Amino acid sequence: MTNKRPTFDKFRQKALKNPEVKAEYDALSTAFEMKRQMITLRKKAGVTQEQMADLLGTKKSNISRLESLNSSISPRLATVEDYARVLGYSVKVEFEPRVN
Repeated sequence: MTNKRPTFDKFRQKALKNPEVKAEYDALSTAFEMKRQMITLRKKAGVTQEQMADLLGTKKSNISRLESLNSSISPRLATVEDYARVLGYSVKVEFEPRVN
């Protein structure tokens, strides 16, 4: 018996054909990518969320929320800069023309 359920990629491709879904997806992709990079950098440095919290003088729950891909809360730029700084990085912000 074969599984006839669509793969996630096929589901996503179909969903992104809807202009409203695509607009929301595009709006969230920047934050998602930033948080994914933050998690990658922290893990690459061998730092746990608890250690990161100590380095930033905050609680582990705040780091967890900051890194959460499902959180609707956007961190302040200063928070992201502090996060990067303690890991030996800086933050670069660029503006690009919108592609419609």
